[in-house]
Amino acid sequence: MERPQFFTPSEVASHRSPSDLWVSFLGGVWDLSPLVKRYHGDVLLLPIMEAAGKDISSWFDPQTKDIRRFVDPLTCCERYYTPRGRFVHIPPRGPCSNWATDFGTPWWKDSRYKVGLLSAKVRWIRIVNTLTSQEQLLEVCSEETLVEILHRYRRYNSHAHSYTWKHLGEVLDMTKTLSQNGVVDEDPELDRLRLDRDIFTPSILLHFDDDLTEG
Repeated sequence: MERPQFFTPSEVASHRSPSDLWVSFLGGVWDLSPLVKRYHGDVLLLPIMEAAGKDISSWFDPQTKDIRRFVDPLTCCERYYTPRGRFVHIPPRGPCSNWATDFGTPWWKDSRYKVGLLSAKVRWIRIVNTLTSQEQLLEVCSEETLVEILHRYRRYNSHAHSYTWKHLGEVLDMTKTLSQNGVVDEDPELDRLRLDRDIFTPSILLHFDDDLTEG
């Protein structure tokens, strides 16, 4: 199976316009832009648009993976709990003749909108090009392999494939994650000692091999 793509919370937060609207919930990342386009102008989009770029896990029951429910004290019937207001694919409080029920799968269960997974822990690393002495701070997902991190770094160096990646003198296995390569995440210990994480950001050194890649 194809490996899912991981995203940082800041990446999700950058998609917060009506034409480019992402949210995250229960560990997944969802692109709801097609939903917004489909229901353009519908007042039921407002809660979703207000949540653009945010994590909305609080909307969901982690066990059922469905929208939270409660028992309506007036009708004694179970209803979806939507304190921010009813939104797309949530039924009205009572019978309603103008609410279409033929929309198919609710958007929060429709895998077509899912674009990847939200990182459980992001890390900052410092990538140092030993050929040019250029340094780049990079926010990455702890679940990503070095190959996936390399693709993030290519926006700063399109020839990143032409380098050997090392940490503390050891050549890194590009098919493994930072932790699997022995690049320890020291954030918990630094927090315990009340030390500045920025001062102790782990460094990856890039050693030039050739220039056979294309930009």
